[in-house]
Amino acid sequence: MATYKAPLEDMRFVLNDVFKADQLWASMPATAEVTRDLSDAILEEAGKMTEGLLFPLNRNGDEQGCTWNDGEVTTPDGFKDAFKTFAENGWSAFSGNPEFGGQGMPKSLAVLFEEMMHSACSSFALYPALTSGACLAIDAHASQELKEQYLPKLYSGEWSGTMCLTEPHSGTDLGILRTKAEPNDDGSFNITGTKIFITGGEHDMTSNHIHLVLAKLPDAPAGSKGISLFLVPKFLPDADNNAGEGNGATCGSIEHKMGIKGSATCVMNFDDAKGWIIGEPNQGLACMFTMMNYERLSIGLQGLGLGEVSYQSAVDYARERLQGRSATGAKNPNGPADPIIVHGDVRRMLMNMRAINEGGRALAAYVGMQLDTAKFSEDADAKKKAEDRVALLTPVAKAFFTDRGLDTTITGQQVFGGHGYIREWGMEQFVRDCRISQIYEGTNGIQALDLAGRKVARNGGKSVDAFLADAQAWVEENSGNGQLAAISSELQAALALLKDATHELLSQAGNNPDAISAAAVEYLDLFGYVLYAWLWAQMLAATDGRDDDFAKAKRITCQYYFQRILPKAHALYAQIKSGADTMMGLDGELF
Repeated sequence: MATYKAPLEDMRFVLNDVFKADQLWASMPATAEVTRDLSDAILEEAGKMTEGLLFPLNRNGDEQGCTWNDGEVTTPDGFKDAFKTFAENGWSAFSGNPEFGGQGMPKSLAVLFEEMMHSACSSFALYPALTSGACLAIDAHASQELKEQYLPKLYSGEWSGTMCLTEPHSGTDLGILRTKAEPNDDGSFNITGTKIFITGGEHDMTSNHIHLVLAKLPDAPAGSKGISLFLVPKFLPDADNNAGEGNGATCGSIEHKMGIKGSATCVMNFDDAKGWIIGEPNQGLACMFTMMNYERLSIGLQGLGLGEVSYQSAVDYARERLQGRSATGAKNPNGPADPIIVHGDVRRMLMNMRAINEGGRALAAYVGMQLDTAKFSEDADAKKKAEDRVALLTPVAKAFFTDRGLDTTITGQQVFGGHGYIREWGMEQFVRDCRISQIYEGTNGIQALDLAGRKVARNGGKSVDAFLADAQAWVEENSGNGQLAAISSELQAALALLKDATHELLSQAGNNPDAISAAAVEYLDLFGYVLYAWLWAQMLAATDGRDDDFAKAKRITCQYYFQRILPKAHALYAQIKSGADTMMGLDGELF
């Protein structure tokens, strides 16, 4: 059966030993009170909560799913009570602005908490994740009056939030959306239109749902430059700021999905629903992207979290399942066969899973620290540098986490053999739940286009050059670390490969308009493998002076990554160098 225990030792290692996050927090007044002892205690409690409260919901959430009846959505048994406990213990306010009742915890700590939630019950995790994202957009762009009215209720878990972008005819191309916003004399707007694929658009766990809706004003410019963002509650707040009369925001149906069945994916109808603008007119996408950059990282963590629980379950099974004998002699001589963990192919699968998961955890913490610096630092140069790094790495994190996450959940299913295909063992659910993470919050193909086009080609590769300069500086600063000798040449070659691939991409883009779209996915994957190599080197360096089992396992896994996984980057470079001509050469009628 599926098993999960929060990987607290590895999380503390990454946060404390590799990145020394407490030093960053201490340098910024907004996070100065977050000490190592406090972060360790929070992770401990988060582990208990996700293991004890959320993981037991996962199987039934998938079996039972959500139900829709006349506009009302009921979540699976246990979800409502669990959410109440979750909110009462302050988890829904974790990263919120303290001015309005949030706890103000840093993102570098929150990413580890989010990973735990997605491992334990990804369907449940999506509800607070969307609320957290809505809070970010409101806090960053809404008026003081809207913040005071809505943020305390959202942080307390009394109300929940959504983001409403997609329409039946408009997904990635938001410039053609049709939802309208008509101004009223009192400063509000009447919102009319239909949105689809709205996570948590309707459910029974909170008394009100606060929708952030993209819509167009009557005089809006055409395309994406004419989109505004509006706050639209399901129920209008009454004089005591409690949910009052209905507001023309209703759920028309829920989707019947491949996975995440405990998460309500809704069709939302807005019929002259009253809303209030967030930010400036026609600047809605900029406001929404404040939320979406965090959400894209969070969805990446869905891939990482599901990969972790799949790995843990596969390891437990591999230690217990008896099949065949070890190639080097019986390891269980008193039993009818050896456990399958003795076999090379099973070891290959487990090591692949482990190396990818641990590399991903390091990337999550690293990006979280960049987000903390961008949000809280009082050093203008550090803040700008962190903002640029977040912009560069967000599409990599979202797509690479989720692509590798699906690989990992499928591998975990494979370890179980035929039992992995059977529902009772739980492994096929992880595959189904992970699959959506490659699609929503911008498909991974769109993430690759964002990276290759906007983040690399548009500025001539300067953002990648800045990353490579930092990576090289780290290598030079740690040249005396004895642990790095084993992987030093491979790391230098990997960094050089990313530089060459970037130059190749820019060269092709200058000559062929199709070059970016043809090479984008391979370029993102190459970037991801090289990025993990740099992070693995940092983890390896942090084991220097240690001789315990944890450090030994970390060193072996690092060596495995460099020997068996990183070489994939060279094949990806060959694909990039092949150019776009063959890909684009076949006439559409010949497919």
